Amino acid sequence: MSRPSGFYSRPILLLSLTTLFWSGNTIAGKIAVGDVSPMAIVFIRWSLVCALMWTINGRAVVKHWADMRPQLSMIVVMAAFGFTGFNALLYFAAHQTTAVNIGILQGSIPMMVLIGALMVFKTPVSLQQFVGVLLTITGVLAVASNGDLATIANLEFNAGDGFMLLACVFYSGYTLALRERPKVPGLVFFTVTSTIAALVSIPFLIWESAAGALQWPNVVGWLICIYIALFPSFLSQVFFMRGVELIGPGRAGVFVNLIPIFSALLAVVLLGENFELYHGFALALVLGGIWVSERASAPKKQRRL
Repeated sequence: MSRPSGFYSRPILLLSLTTLFWSGNTIAGKIAVGDVSPMAIVFIRWSLVCALMWTINGRAVVKHWADMRPQLSMIVVMAAFGFTGFNALLYFAAHQTTAVNIGILQGSIPMMVLIGALMVFKTPVSLQQFVGVLLTITGVLAVASNGDLATIANLEFNAGDGFMLLACVFYSGYTLALRERPKVPGLVFFTVTSTIAALVSIPFLIWESAAGALQWPNVVGWLICIYIALFPSFLSQVFFMRGVELIGPGRAGVFVNLIPIFSALLAVVLLGENFELYHGFALALVLGGIWVSERASAPKKQRRL
């Protein structure tokens, strides 16, 4: 018992593994091309997570159902966009762009959340935070244009990068909506949202089948789906919630910035993708923008740590 207890009390390790698993979702989506279609992954992923979560938290969901029911419509929208929509677009993006690009573009989510908080909640944005937003946007444009400014002027972008940017918008909206989510335990909320995500994916699965693009997983595809369900979905949520419990949401959220780094490294090492000079430039801009913004919003005592 001492070994699991020690592991479960190390926030840096738990949060680092969380972002490593989330980055692995990008790599798995790329590897899945040719072995299982995007909407099949989404449906199988959330169905497996749903079954696992109900086995663990079914009674707790029933206990807290009265607290969630008044906000059910909002929960449905959150799950549809943040879980089903985000992942579907990510897996579609994997068919048309590189895992390096997908990983770096995910670094735009914190800045999208900052902009969304300003627009929706009227949260003040300082000059330093605004500079951080500009740096991040510049990095995103560098990736989307493959480092060629002429493509920006001519509005020529890779469709996969466009899918990924839209996915980031969806997840940013989900993140903002978490402020108003029902006050129930995190795993209970995750059980309900994963269930809705599985149900919402069914019409899109039917659409994919009608379009002749549905591909049920082969052996490799099943391994990919199981990995995605267990690691980026289930364990990452458990580890992240535990990390937040140990060191608070502010410090835990900073670890999300590791996703572009881990994704780029895994793409180069596991997929053999090229890491171009403009990727390094874009990664520096994205992470630099996030750092500048977070320095502006962090308490003075925290900045000295």
